[in-house]
This record gives sequence, C-alpha cells and structure tokens, in this order.
Amino acid sequence: MESWRRGPLASQSRWGATAFPNVVIQMKRTTTRAATVLAVAATISMGASSLGYAGESDAPDYPDFKSSTYQDPADGQYIVNGDIPLQSEEQLRDFYQEVISPSPPTTSLIVNQVYGSDDIWSARQAQDLTYCVSTDFGADHSAVVDAMEAGGNQWEGATAAVDFTHDASQDENCSTSNNNVLFSIEPVTGASYVARAFFPSSSKSTRNVLVNTDQIFSSGSWTADDVLAHELGHTLGFRHEHTRPEAGTCFEDNNWRPLTPYDASSIMHYPQCNGASSDLSMTEQDREGIRSVYGS
Repeated sequence: MESWRRGPLASQSRWGATAFPNVVIQMKRTTTRAATVLAVAATISMGASSLGYAGESDAPDYPDFKSSTYQDPADGQYIVNGDIPLQSEEQLRDFYQEVISPSPPTTSLIVNQVYGSDDIWSARQAQDLTYCVSTDFGADHSAVVDAMEAGGNQWEGATAAVDFTHDASQDENCSTSNNNVLFSIEPVTGASYVARAFFPSSSKSTRNVLVNTDQIFSSGSWTADDVLAHELGHTLGFRHEHTRPEAGTCFEDNNWRPLTPYDASSIMHYPQCNGASSDLSMTEQDREGIRSVYGS
C-alpha cells in the first residue's frame, strides 16, 4: 500500500442549495509543492459548472484565506471542501498550509487519515452507531427520520459490520451534549450548505449532522436519502472521491489512502467536480470500499 503524507484533518462537507450546485471557488491539484489555490471556502450555486482557478502567484495569504472561508453561524466552525467543518483556527491554519504546500501523492472510495492512520470506528463501535433526530425539525421531523434511515440502509446493505440506530427516545434532547447517543441530527437554516457531517476522529462536541431544511428537500436529482447517505459516508471515515488526481479538479489534500480504483460515480464524488453521476447514488465500488475497511 502506498504511503501518504501525514497530517491532521478535521473537516466536513457542504452541499449546495440548488438542483445542480457548483463550486464557483475551488482548489486545483498540482504536482508541484505549491498548490494552486483560489479560496478554501467553496461557494456553491446554481448553473453550469464554473470552477475558477488561479495561478500559483494568486494563492491568497492566510488572512485573506481565513476571511473568505465560510464560518458556520450554527456553531462557529469553519467549513472547507464543500461540507467539511474545522473546529478551530489552528485546524484552519493547518489546512491552509496543507493546501498551499502539499506533498505530492505517490500515485493516483478513499478513507481519511489522521497522522498516517485510518480514521475509522472500532469494530465494536461500528456496530453501535446510535443517533437522535432533533424534534426541532418540527413538521420535517418524520421526513428527516425517514431520510436518515434510508441513507444508513445504503451502507448497512453493503456490510453487516456497520449499524446505524435511531434512538427516538433521545429526540427531545438531541444535541452534541447528549451522551446517550454517539451523534445527533440537528436542523440549521440559512446556511450555505444542504448538510454537513463529521469524521470518526471528531470530538463529541462537534459530532453532529446538520441538515439545512431550507434546501434538503429541494435539491433536484439529489434526494434527501442520497445526500444523507453521502454525509453518513463521512461519519464512517470516507473522503471526497474527487480529491484524487484522476478527477483533475477540486483537490483538497493528501490525507487519505485509496480503497478501490478511482470511481467518478461514487456517492462521495461531487458531480460538479468532474463526477460521472448526477444523482449522487451509491456504486458497487462504494460498497467494496466500506467492506475493505470494516469487513463484510
């Protein structure tokens, strides 16, 4: 197995507000030590794909980078790579340095790595991925419950080694401070994303899936089931497939290792980043990927 550059990462992703969102400001992979950067806080909007790039000399300095990065009003975390949250400015600065000066990968579904180790749940914890769905969703509560169940079922259908369990008894007190569940599903409005999640290495205080009820049920060919399945992929440790060199765009960083051959149709691949699927559905390679780290 190839070795990949070590480095901390605590990120999440964001989904756009429309049927066919597009990253208008993004980062581009290069094979040199100085990566091309336009901005970290990708803005997602409607229309045809319009990925902007800048030359090496156009890379922003850190203050400009920080000021252009979306800071989630829900909890103050910085959102990078579309739907990945960073808990602190220290993590944001580390992320900036990784993008500006990454180590090139040794080659071309990928798993997140933290200090060179796979960022996944233990076998025991993977069988007990409990969550609550906040009653603050109001009239949308039942629909979110159903979408979460459907999203979790997609991964559970690929392997018996993971089990997402909704503990409805905790819905009235559903937040990151509820220690009776592993993570929470909470509503947010007015955010720039449709949904965002976390990685297994995230602290309990940031272990939630935030769902923008203004957008989750009006994202065109991206159904709520598939959007939440994508976010649950992050909770299992999986990265955006489009950070791989084969995608040719939307580079994020090198803190990952490949689990399968590149899959342009992966549920973890943004369609607007040279993806081959418009509906964000799960592929057989996604299923092979989860089995490769969690077992059958």
